[in-house]
Formats: sequence, C-alpha cells, structure tokens
Amino acid sequence: MKNMKKRIFAVMAAAAMAVTGFTACSEENAADDGKLKIGVIQLVSHPSLDNCYAGIEKGLNESSYADKITIDLQNGNGDSANCDSIAKNMAAKNYDMIFAIATPAAQSAYGAVQNSDTPVIFCAVSDPVAAGLTVSLEAGTEKCIGTSDVLDFDAQLALIQALQPDVKKIGVLYTTTEANSVSHLKLFREKAEALGIEVIDQGVSTAADIPQAATSLASKVDCINNFTDNNVVNNLSVVLEKANAAGIPVYGSEVEQVKNGCIASMSIDYVALGEATAELGVKVLDGTSPADLAVGTISEATAVVNTEVMEKFAITLPAEYENAEKVTTNTAE
Repeated sequence: MKNMKKRIFAVMAAAAMAVTGFTACSEENAADDGKLKIGVIQLVSHPSLDNCYAGIEKGLNESSYADKITIDLQNGNGDSANCDSIAKNMAAKNYDMIFAIATPAAQSAYGAVQNSDTPVIFCAVSDPVAAGLTVSLEAGTEKCIGTSDVLDFDAQLALIQALQPDVKKIGVLYTTTEANSVSHLKLFREKAEALGIEVIDQGVSTAADIPQAATSLASKVDCINNFTDNNVVNNLSVVLEKANAAGIPVYGSEVEQVKNGCIASMSIDYVALGEATAELGVKVLDGTSPADLAVGTISEATAVVNTEVMEKFAITLPAEYENAEKVTTNTAE
C-alpha cells in the first residue's frame, strides 16, 4: 500500500502548490495531472455487469475522490486471457487501484498484483472464498476485498413453486470452469432436494456448447433456473429460444434477465452492489487494509415478474407476489 499512499500525498501536494500559483504532477502519471489512476476490468458487457460498473462509477464520482481520480474502464470481452493481459498491464503501470467486475476478471486482477502495491476491489463475485480472493466472508486479503452477489435460493425456490406448484424437475445450465456456478449448483441442489425437487444440471465449457446443451436440458425439466453465470447470461437469448421451443419457462437471477425474457426472479440491485463496491474502494484509498474489511453484500432480494411471459405460459400471479415489480420484455430497436 506504500505506493498508493505516496500517490495520495502527491495529489494533496499538487493541490496545495496550485493554490500558491505552482503546478505539479507525478512523472509517472504526468498525463493525468497527478490524479490517482483507477482501473476497471469488466469481464464482458451484459446488463448485469454494466449495472455494476454504473454503480461503481456513481459511487466514486460521489466520493471525496471524485476530482482526484481518472477511471480507465477496459472490457475483457468474456475472455479470461484478455482479462489477464489487461490486469498485467495495469499492474505494470502501477495503477493505484483495480476494480474487477465478475469472478474471472477478479482472479486475473488478483493474480497480476501479487508483486505490486496495487489493491484489487472485486464486484459481483458470488463465492470469493472458493475463487481464492478472500480468506473468508469476514475478511479480505492484504491486497483484495470486494462485494458478493450471493443469491437467495430459498426465496428463488419459493417463487418457482408459487408460479409452478407442480414443479418436479428444475434444470440448471452452468459453466464448469466458473467457481461461482459450481458453488451455486451445490447449494441450489441441496435446497431444492429438501423440497422434493430434482435438479438436473448440464455443464458447458464455452458459448459454442450452449445451444446443444440447452436443447437437451429443456427436454428433461419443468423449467430452467439461471444463476449469475456470465457465459450463460451472455448467451441468454439462446437458452430462452431452446426453452420456449420446449414449452418451459426460464427463471433469472436478477431484473435484467427478466426484462430480457425470463419469467421471474428474486433479484438483487446490481447498481447498488456497484455502489457498495465503490464504498469499499474509498475505504482502501483512505488507508484501510483490505484484510481489515468484510465482503460486502446486498441482502434484500426483490421479486420481479415478466407479465408478458407469464401470460404466454398461462401462469397467474399468486396473491403473495402481487407487490412484485412487473416488467415486460425488452424488444430490439
């Protein structure tokens, strides 16, 4: 953290010199006029992760560092190798902080900063312990802390049973190399089986696997439940197409998926999650060690239903969900 503290001092010194008619900026960040360099690595662009970035940007711009930072947002385009390259470049250039959105981006960033003073603040990592980013949910590591988008499966299963009381088999499509999805699947299966519901899973490695896997899965189940698996979310239209062909609904994990054609979800607010991530970043910029901070979460899940999809499947909204947020499907312009 020594490098970061020196930069914060440089920013304050530059401001003081400006008052007396002088100008100053560090040689390394001369183009940025002495401002702190904040990198953001976003795994891929889809609505959930875009909302995370919107929250991070909002949180930073409303903080005491608003006029003291420059933000460099870079997209990994869904490729871990791209994230690795971006992260290594940011670490080599001694960025003052890296925000990483989604687990693969966070793992790339954390690996890249091991020999630097750059801290990593992750966002939307469902299981940071399994991903090797924190020692527990109560404490980060010396260089890494962030927020988790852990899902409320009890509430999600209650919603599924309310809309489909006769549900017996729920399908899950997941990426076998994504740590979050593996953890989610284990927990979801345990909770579903306790309710007498069988979970049938279908693992994929890449986007190319999804069409065939979704077709096979949809033929075996009463509905499909989607996690925050970035590979699957980025190809949600394919999953929806195959599920619709089989005459079954797909449940999402947040509001944007419902707006894109899923029937319903117990959703967390990803913009709010991004803001909570920015708050952790500000604490670290202020001098708090990531190891002294707990993983941030958004505890409240809100029911969201797509009224058009419900009508298509002839499903009536139960009375206990009459206050759910109601949306319709986004249409391409």
